[in-house]
Amino acid sequence: MKTSWRTASLVASAAAVLALTTACGQETAPPASSQNVGATAAAGDYGAIGSGAETAGGGAQASADPSDTAGELAVSTNAELGKVVTDSLGLTLYRFDQDTAEPPRSGCDGDCAETWPPVPADDATAGEGIDASLLGEVTRADGTKQLTVGGWPAYRYVKDVNAGDAKGQGVGGKWFALTPEGKKAQAADQPGLSTRQDPELGEIVVDGNGMTVYRFMKDEAWPKPVSACVGACLEKWPVVAPVDFADTQGIQEKGYMTFTRPDGADQQTVDCWPIYTFAGDKAAGDTNGQGVGGTWYAVRPDGKPVGAPEK
Repeated sequence: MKTSWRTASLVASAAAVLALTTACGQETAPPASSQNVGATAAAGDYGAIGSGAETAGGGAQASADPSDTAGELAVSTNAELGKVVTDSLGLTLYRFDQDTAEPPRSGCDGDCAETWPPVPADDATAGEGIDASLLGEVTRADGTKQLTVGGWPAYRYVKDVNAGDAKGQGVGGKWFALTPEGKKAQAADQPGLSTRQDPELGEIVVDGNGMTVYRFMKDEAWPKPVSACVGACLEKWPVVAPVDFADTQGIQEKGYMTFTRPDGADQQTVDCWPIYTFAGDKAAGDTNGQGVGGTWYAVRPDGKPVGAPEK
């Protein structure tokens, strides 16, 4: 039987969060659609295998050249992730947390694009289960056209060799297989944000991949959230993107809201405090960010920093 966080009403959740936003002076509530998040690594960590699912790889070998066209897209069912989008060769398509969908923008170039080849938009067509209206394109920095699904630029992963492989899932905490709706594929039993009992830190917040969530002591929450982590800081401490409250478990509802950063990205908060993950955490359960610089601390379910010195 599914637990209550999966059956909670999204409508009721959105209304509750909207009512809370005034507590921090924020006008924007989290989006009504579920956005499970797993940002855990710097943009440069695009090739490190994360804690995501890997399939058995028993299918036909389909290793694709980065310039291969997409052809007719299809919907495949992954045993752990559910329905994901694949190209005409059966290779899984992915999205990158550091891209944007509104407007579409790709932030993966250079070496990143060699590990995550952009999917060309030229001949991509919607097969069974794909809504053609969700397909589009974005012009990359080099002038080429990249396929978008639900606004999100689409990529393949060079380590996916066989049709059905999903080895890119969760890599760096920023790469996720695309669902037919353009959302991030997630294991069915993992909330977007939840808590776990750490043997040293106690009950702490984790993201949809089980990665530890942190607070920055230089941030502000009142009268509205303000992030002091910008520029190069974000490479080590990626922001946690919006997660619907209905897709959380064990998190305090008061002050659960989003805010818009100066760079235009939306960030999740707990008790109005901006939350992040750490590039140095490579696997679920890692807490390598705890106490870094005397300013970064794991987050309790009520938004309080674990072990931070009292001001």
